[in-house]
Amino acid sequence: MHTLTIANFTLKSRLIVGSGKYKNFKTTREATLASGAQMITVAVRRVNITDKNQENLLDYFADTDVKILPNSAGCKTAEEAIATFRLAREAAGFDAVKLEVIGDYEKTLYPDTIETLKACEVLAKEGFSVLVYTSDDPIMARRIESAGAAAVMPLASPIGSGLGIQNRFNVAFVKEAVKVPVIVDAGVGAASDAAIAMELGADGVLTNSALALADDPLKMAEAMKHAVIAGRLSFLAGRMAKKAYASASSPTSGMAKF
Repeated sequence: MHTLTIANFTLKSRLIVGSGKYKNFKTTREATLASGAQMITVAVRRVNITDKNQENLLDYFADTDVKILPNSAGCKTAEEAIATFRLAREAAGFDAVKLEVIGDYEKTLYPDTIETLKACEVLAKEGFSVLVYTSDDPIMARRIESAGAAAVMPLASPIGSGLGIQNRFNVAFVKEAVKVPVIVDAGVGAASDAAIAMELGADGVLTNSALALADDPLKMAEAMKHAVIAGRLSFLAGRMAKKAYASASSPTSGMAKF
């Protein structure tokens, strides 16, 4: 129930975390372990995971079962993203990657879905397991799946905004559109956002800023862990139908008359 299978690997947690914005690698490690996550995304163009002569994030997770997922943050074109992952594979053997190609670096950090699609097609053909950050468009999600994506990662709201899920219907639409796992990514600001994503049927949640920028990252990490579990259980349980008017909790037939 709690495990998440993507391509050829299975995670014990449906929560994936990021590694950016923390004050240091030590806090990154502590928050990640507190979250129970078994996968952490790392921007290979910004965080060192290949140069063993400098402080290396990999060293902080060497004794854990946390899987490193390189991402292409900072890339603006398909060509940049493809080159980034080819280098990551050559340097450290990474085959599972998170693809993100950003089209607007000024305000929204929204993805360039056309460039993303192009990169996904090439990377999938080269044997990468590609988890793809994209918009919450079910049509594009279907195209990305057809291009060979191992998972589709629709944004909840702009990266780092903490606005939560702005269009709940679209998350459900994306989930209906594809067969690969759907992981809600970007904009998660609190544990309640993660729970809602899971209640909508998402297979997992990825969050970074909500943990790294919290007053207490470790407490927020633990809250996210429980929120994802609770949201998943709620989804599997099947919520009651919504009604326009009240409905008494106790039966009204056979009531005693006074």
